[in-house]
Amino acid sequence: MLHGMLQRGRRANNTMDMHDLIRELREANKTKIVLLVADGLGGLPIEPGGKTELETARTPNLDALATEGTVGLSTPVAPGITPGSGPGHLGLFGFDPLRYQIGRGVLEALGIGVEVGPKDVAIRGNFCTIDGDGKVTDRRAGRIPTETCEKLVAKLRAGVKIEGVETLVEPVREYRLVIRFRGEGLGDDVCDTDPLSTGLHTLEPKAGEPGSEKTAKVASEFLRQAKEILKDERPANFLMMRGFARFPNIATMEDVYGLKSVAIAVYPMYRGLARLVGMTVVEPGKTLGDQFEVAKANWDKYDFFFIHYKYTDSTGEDGNFAKKVEMIEALDAEIPKLRALNPDVLMVTGDHSTPSRMRSHSFHPVPTLLWAPATTRPDLVTTFGERPCSQGGLGQFLAKDLMPLAMAHAGRLQKFGA
Repeated sequence: MLHGMLQRGRRANNTMDMHDLIRELREANKTKIVLLVADGLGGLPIEPGGKTELETARTPNLDALATEGTVGLSTPVAPGITPGSGPGHLGLFGFDPLRYQIGRGVLEALGIGVEVGPKDVAIRGNFCTIDGDGKVTDRRAGRIPTETCEKLVAKLRAGVKIEGVETLVEPVREYRLVIRFRGEGLGDDVCDTDPLSTGLHTLEPKAGEPGSEKTAKVASEFLRQAKEILKDERPANFLMMRGFARFPNIATMEDVYGLKSVAIAVYPMYRGLARLVGMTVVEPGKTLGDQFEVAKANWDKYDFFFIHYKYTDSTGEDGNFAKKVEMIEALDAEIPKLRALNPDVLMVTGDHSTPSRMRSHSFHPVPTLLWAPATTRPDLVTTFGERPCSQGGLGQFLAKDLMPLAMAHAGRLQKFGA
């Protein structure tokens, strides 16, 4: 009775959003949904009129899925907006990234199992290289190995002391680390210190509003001490802070979609994103083939499988067109293992585009493939690439609308209205 009253109240006030609608229409069954995210999948031609990385790659298995399914282009946030990985993934999970703005620090912290409580601000750190004038010469410190990162973090943990605030420092992977401040009166509206380019000084952590002034001062003191501790290290002789964040109020995949969800991701940040929306995170192995085997081992336990593949993004950021092509082909070669699981719905896309030509995330829409043998209305596209996807049956759509489509193709949504 109460549920019916709430329904009528929402309708009377015309305040129902998409999540409210999904909660009302969802129904349980035994279908399986797989979301395979090739991070940074979208690209650009090196020369005008040429082929993108995805169009250049030989992808017979993805092409077969495109032939049998339907394709389109996904806009991660909004037209013209370049997304970070957090907003890009939240959209794919069906959460409007404009409504749920999540700081990267929380995602990194959750990804390595660091607790983020109500008095905490979490920050992603990047070890970097600076010259004698304090200007950044390498924003990633030569991608130092994780073992080096662990040693440097141990020095910071032992050496940094800030009165009145509890600090925690943990290694993540390669040049990345997590910093957590715990104390009273800490806000998270603090600017990043990464200048986003070499040849520039790192920025001062400045508060965007009075409630975050204390955090900015703590961050400044942390960086001052860290600079002294790391001054004789090479190549990682300083660090930058990004994504100051407190834990957000956000629903879970089970609450909204009624799905028992599992994340099979190697990199910590994406594990953090999954934990943020209530997914179970399992050990993924080391390769994409391992990840598909983990999916197979857990097939009967879950309804929704998020599988993350990083290397299409990192090669794009390195500006290595040929290597990104190679990583796409490596992904394609493993697709038969995923098809062998017989998912009811399989989606292949990226959280954003990372063109090798730009060496960074970009605003370009992302190629997207939806394969659902029982319910797909095939289009005329027979290959998976940016140009073919622009002609596909899905058209161009917001990433947050992909999950309702997946639910519908999985037979998990009832009819709306009489």
